[in-house]
Amino acid sequence: MKNIAVILSGGSGSRFGGALPKQFTKLAGKAIIEYTIDVFQNSTDIDEIFIVSQTHHINRTWDLIKKNKWSKIKGVVTGGAERFDSTYSALTALNEYADECNVLFHDAVRPLVDENIIANCVEALKDFEAVDVVIPSADTLVEVYDNGCIANIPPRSHMRRGQTPQAFKLGAIQLAYKKAIEQNRNVFTCDCGVIRAMLPQTRVATVAGSERNIKVTQPVDLFIAEKFLQSAHGIPFKEGDNFEFLKGKNIVIFGGTSGIGLEMKNIAILFGANVEVASRSFNNVDICDLASVNTYLESVRQKLGRIDHVVNTAGLLIKKPIDTLSLEEISALIGINYTGAVNVAIAAKKYLKESSGMLMNFTSSSYTRGRALYALYSSTNAAIVNFTQALAEEWSEEQIRVTCINPERTATPMRTANFGVEPPELLLSAKDVALTSLKVLGTQNTGIIVDVRKDGR
Repeated sequence: MKNIAVILSGGSGSRFGGALPKQFTKLAGKAIIEYTIDVFQNSTDIDEIFIVSQTHHINRTWDLIKKNKWSKIKGVVTGGAERFDSTYSALTALNEYADECNVLFHDAVRPLVDENIIANCVEALKDFEAVDVVIPSADTLVEVYDNGCIANIPPRSHMRRGQTPQAFKLGAIQLAYKKAIEQNRNVFTCDCGVIRAMLPQTRVATVAGSERNIKVTQPVDLFIAEKFLQSAHGIPFKEGDNFEFLKGKNIVIFGGTSGIGLEMKNIAILFGANVEVASRSFNNVDICDLASVNTYLESVRQKLGRIDHVVNTAGLLIKKPIDTLSLEEISALIGINYTGAVNVAIAAKKYLKESSGMLMNFTSSSYTRGRALYALYSSTNAAIVNFTQALAEEWSEEQIRVTCINPERTATPMRTANFGVEPPELLLSAKDVALTSLKVLGTQNTGIIVDVRKDGR
């Protein structure tokens, strides 16, 4: 008996707009469908994956399959005009499989489904022939007549919002579709609706979904999904969890002589990485000077043979009203915090392309809103976020990952110099930020801005 995932990617995305269907829209540097398939590819509960695609996007889909080297993909089948037609197309492709197989249908544009939901669906199929994923409704649901007037207000405690995957015994869902076609019925809200209508004696169980498991339908949903991705708590670190991936890796850290950069260096070395650090005070490497950065990285490459990751923790904070800053201070703030990051990226690209490595930037929580007395610091941090997202998309075809760490207030020498001594319980430790940052190096994520918060969420 196999567990088969069917990714429904046949939608046109007419409500979303854009030149491509929404499943191919970029979310933090990758197509939405890439996140979706990654989850099923990595799930130990899934044996095979089929993708349903529009005819004119089948080649694009296969390009993604080859790029990501998804080993569980067994086929890409042509979808139909409606969801019913797409599901039926997939069921036809599964005709040779045993009735006892489990099949999970999932929307390609629900990229944040997690492995626990998948596992719970498979577990529930041990006792039921059909399973739906649902979450409670925070809003009161209102049934209306065609004229818009209220027909019924069901008790909210009984109401749930449906998500995917929807899971079935293959024989049951195939029989339900056979009956629907025989009766010339093809308008249903979902596949569980087909079961309920065609096989009314079949009980449909429910398992808990997640608020994160959103469906990207409108452009605003992209922003919501990206915010969910930003949570370090929500990132499936996997390989990065035990730091064993660091062994033998060659890492360059700009600004690695104090604070977060120094902690990253010490931890990475402990786990077997080769770490080179650069700063103006330590070895006269000036990130404001592209030639200086180029020369330094080439020397590291000559020494170590390759560069796997480049991390830029360098930053400058001067807490003053903007009209009291000297021209030298303004130049330094923009140069170190922004121009320096651009220089590091330009110089690092060719080495990271060779190693399929990661460029990691750092921002601060002030990027979301300008802060009085450090306007240039907060605005350059906002620029770093935008820069990271743009580079991730620009470099995705070259297999270079670009990420950015956004820690809350952290106990570093730079912060102490500007804010004085603060209660330690209000600050993140540099070591905690370093640990999360190193974990991110061990992921395949790109384009994400990872929030590191004191409460761990």
